[in-house]
Amino acid sequence: MASVAADFHSPSYTVPCDDFVHVVEFSPFSSGTPASLLAYGGNQYVVVGTCLFQEEDVEVEGVEFNVLRAFHHELRVDALAWSPESRLDRIPTIRLCTAAADRKLRLLTSDLQDRHEVKVMEGHTSYINHLVFEPMEGKQIASVSDDHTCRVWDLDGNESATFRLQSPGISVCWHPKEVFKLMVAEKKGTIRFYDMVTQQAILSLESEPLMSADWCLTNTIKVGGVSGSDWLIWDITRSSYPQEKRPAHIDKARLFRWSRANENLFATTGCPGKINTQLIIHHLGHPQPVAIGSVTVGSGLSWHRTLPLCVVGGDRKLCFWMTEM
Repeated sequence: MASVAADFHSPSYTVPCDDFVHVVEFSPFSSGTPASLLAYGGNQYVVVGTCLFQEEDVEVEGVEFNVLRAFHHELRVDALAWSPESRLDRIPTIRLCTAAADRKLRLLTSDLQDRHEVKVMEGHTSYINHLVFEPMEGKQIASVSDDHTCRVWDLDGNESATFRLQSPGISVCWHPKEVFKLMVAEKKGTIRFYDMVTQQAILSLESEPLMSADWCLTNTIKVGGVSGSDWLIWDITRSSYPQEKRPAHIDKARLFRWSRANENLFATTGCPGKINTQLIIHHLGHPQPVAIGSVTVGSGLSWHRTLPLCVVGGDRKLCFWMTEM
């Protein structure tokens, strides 16, 4: 599907939804079954389902999406994160956390039978931009906000740590194996790595003001982000300034996400335009984008755990792009 010249691609697959999709996330953790967990949030709900693609199972035509449960959510979902405790084998458990405009986190837990719990966590005093679970056991959640803090919570909603920032927190990532390392990106362009034990910054990176940043979890010396209309890549062993910077979007860039399947593959989205949002898939070994796509008022961006496939939410649909690398 990918060609040498960057050409315009329709989505490889689409899945219809009942409402506008504001945020969409693949679980980065194994579900214990061949299918991947995927959640998307709309105006007043969170839908949890499983995805299986024809690349994983020859009997599937395109994509097979099964809704497991829809959670009622009082407000529009602005961000969501999966817990590593979400699994479908043995005793099925779904656990994820959302952020909404009322500055609260909501921890949603379900056994997909009769137990459905919502735990509300309060503390942020402004808009919450991003959140993530501690990836080994899932007993902590980190969130960043326009209130110039990164807060770490236990599952009872208690704050176990608060990091004061110099500007709004835009992105937060947890090291996949060294769970005492947390990356926090600030809007003014600083990215800090914190030691969760001493609660001190151990390393920082600098750039122009950032909209989004991501830690490459398959090769943790790499950090990526978007600033203005450009994408930026740091090698944390070489410099605190970006090693590479290239223009990507005609207008401003909005999100940056590394692929989980290939450390050289990443995607960026443009800020939602009046009608369309641009998705560009990049490969560090290629001067041109691998693929360029467009979604009607698209939002959210997430990569599959093992396939070079990403998803963007749109107007009553999910759009998936498969790249052959």
